[in-house]
Amino acid sequence: MTIPSSFNAFRIHNDASGYRSGIEQVTLDDLAPGEVVIKTAFSSVNFKDALAGTGEGKILRKFPLVGGIDVAGHVVASRDAGFKEGDPVLVTGCGLSETRDGGYSEYARLQAQWVIPLPSGLSLRESMILGTAGFTAALALHRLLDNRQTPEHGPLAVTGATGGVGSLALDIFSRAGFDVHAISGKADQADYLRSIGASQVLDRDALSTARPMESVRFGGGLDNVGGPMLASLLAQTAPYGNVATAGLAASAALDSTVMPFIIRGVSLLGIASAGTARDIRDSVWQRLGSDWKPAHLDRICTREVGLAQLPQVFGGMLVGGSVGRTLVVI
Repeated sequence: MTIPSSFNAFRIHNDASGYRSGIEQVTLDDLAPGEVVIKTAFSSVNFKDALAGTGEGKILRKFPLVGGIDVAGHVVASRDAGFKEGDPVLVTGCGLSETRDGGYSEYARLQAQWVIPLPSGLSLRESMILGTAGFTAALALHRLLDNRQTPEHGPLAVTGATGGVGSLALDIFSRAGFDVHAISGKADQADYLRSIGASQVLDRDALSTARPMESVRFGGGLDNVGGPMLASLLAQTAPYGNVATAGLAASAALDSTVMPFIIRGVSLLGIASAGTARDIRDSVWQRLGSDWKPAHLDRICTREVGLAQLPQVFGGMLVGGSVGRTLVVI
């Protein structure tokens, strides 16, 4: 396939003219080096993308860069023997829209070491409804199971449940046999949360305690918000249960004590999806294409947009206005 001399990309700048982002024409030579070039089909919007696109978070380590931490499409050129023209592939994280040009572009140039062949159980569209959010949720489950979490510990709590990671975690965890309780301040989304896997929907008050230890209520969980809610979840987790932490939508702070850890043996597991080792990354994506594949992807994908709509999506996401996943159609 002939790659055009220039094409559209959503690019982020920070220079003497200020922080800004938008669609512009770029060439392949403008993009970060890599062995694999793909014609992009889909990307997605994650909280990290909203921070990067608006400058509300210090995500990019160099400028200018194309935004988008996720990308999926078909190979159009490859200098790596592992990929040939026409192969469907994806990349999530791995420096995209941080140190390398990302997925908000009609063509993307990628490092072969991070390119994942599309699992046989997923379409390109499904892979980007999942994206970093789905990979993060599945990686959390991988780590929970690796640390001996079982359904017998009790229900798993998921905070920030209406967001992308939270929504996909409800579906993935329930598919894996866990009873899952959604924690959300959006009472009007209770039916949505139940429809994608939550057995119970609890208000944020369920995690409002400031005491270092409380009666056991949960077997563990996945926290996406940080701050007091994470501390309260730890205080209510069963002996030898695990809490995975994957986000800071409310706060990066954690005001807690060692008591849940040394009295109940609770474990706090950090989920850093961007730099996950390749062997674990491959394993998690294979599970996402098979027994962990969410059953409600079309319901969780609540919006499809093009590159031009990204600024509006970013703004809504940063004020908590998003539900589910936003797919970017390139």
